Amino acid sequence: MLRSYRFPPRYGPEWGSGGIFGLRYHNGVLYFTVAFEAQAHFVKEDGERIYEFELVGERPTSGGDTYNAVDTVDEFIYFGGWVHAPAIYKSRIISFVNKYSHVHEYDTENDEVKLIWKESIHHETDWAGEISEIIYDPYNDRLLLAREDGHANLGVYSLDRRTGKAQALIKEPSPKGTLVHDTVFFGVGNNFVSGVEEFKALDLITNKWETFKPGRSVDGRPYIRPGLGAMASAYNRAFAFVRGGLFIGNPFMGGEFAFARLFEFYTFYAPFRVNAINVGGGILTAFNVHHDATYGSDIETTNIIVGPSVLVYITPPMAKIVGAFGARITSIEKMDGKILLGMNNTPNTGAKEATPFDTGNKDIVILDEKIIQEKPPAVSFSIPLFLPSMARRYGAGTFGGVPLDGYSEPRIIFYASRDNRLTIYEYDLTLPLGEAHQETFEIKAGKNIIDLSSFSGIVSFELEKEDMKGKARIELL
Repeated sequence: MLRSYRFPPRYGPEWGSGGIFGLRYHNGVLYFTVAFEAQAHFVKEDGERIYEFELVGERPTSGGDTYNAVDTVDEFIYFGGWVHAPAIYKSRIISFVNKYSHVHEYDTENDEVKLIWKESIHHETDWAGEISEIIYDPYNDRLLLAREDGHANLGVYSLDRRTGKAQALIKEPSPKGTLVHDTVFFGVGNNFVSGVEEFKALDLITNKWETFKPGRSVDGRPYIRPGLGAMASAYNRAFAFVRGGLFIGNPFMGGEFAFARLFEFYTFYAPFRVNAINVGGGILTAFNVHHDATYGSDIETTNIIVGPSVLVYITPPMAKIVGAFGARITSIEKMDGKILLGMNNTPNTGAKEATPFDTGNKDIVILDEKIIQEKPPAVSFSIPLFLPSMARRYGAGTFGGVPLDGYSEPRIIFYASRDNRLTIYEYDLTLPLGEAHQETFEIKAGKNIIDLSSFSGIVSFELEKEDMKGKARIELL
């Protein structure tokens, strides 16, 4: 069906690079949006239609979607996000006067695009909250919209898909949500400041809200800045994938939202600007190494590359790496026995680092669905030890959270600048989440190799003393 698999840099004023977002196969149509070019693609066996958001405003447009805001109802695909219409570029700076948040409807049977709703605050530097999640409410026949990225009109909104009327339900910023039983859980908090601060649950039957605080960590150690990237549901629980790990829980079943450390390197390595889908009864998502960054600074943790982006399959008690890729995975979908991945080699950048074109090389990778049952790929991570050492000053410092399932020769190598003591925490994703087992090892200045083959599940690490000059290398073979 696909005529194009690769999308090189093209006109689309914004910050660095967007990506391929919203991949959704529905009723014989494959939809996705290429951002920042603001091109929505609708691919069928007999052809492809490209929509450039001209219903929002004048061209040239830029943007489209950078959070995978899409859902389906009957023959319709609902897709949202944000778009500049028209785009205004001023010497490395974007004007936001024409930036709109939007929700569109695509009729798969009649090949028709309809603008359902748009909103702008018409400000030079600020913008209305982008649409980062669309969830269909099957009881009230409405769309629930999550909005966190922006300066005004943030929170969770209800949108009548027939009249286009939007109503704020809560006004706390929320990037993502997921439907569990007859409740929708939303993560609440500012992703680029504190991360998830609480979970709010909307009862679809009574329309009442309840609030729950994030709970303990499985390894018993603190977590910091758990920015929310994607949410999904399985086993009658909500799964919230955040920077540094994931929260799993459903307080309506008597359990808290407990935290399991996963891929915590104290960089911007996180499940950001990607979605999570259900495959084979489990959850497939990605942790990205370079989704957002500053440009021109080597010391910023956003630019420290510690390993590949990984595709992760969650089937409690297991977390299994099923793919290793470049800078970032931007969208995930399954179709006819295949897994489709939107990919990008370049991150988003900052407000004063704009270019008149998208800087990334984007492509669509097609994998066999059987990858979820195959042996995982060889993966390694190299962590400068000044990162967890600096995190100690903020009350954290435990790093790793690396899944060992499928690996026969895992090991960690320390290039230590001083004698130290290492604690290894061993745990899995048994539901409800339990507690970690721990063992300690002596580390000598110089090279230390610790065989991890006697451990199982997931392992995280903590040094007793700071090591500002050392390095750890985790090898999964």
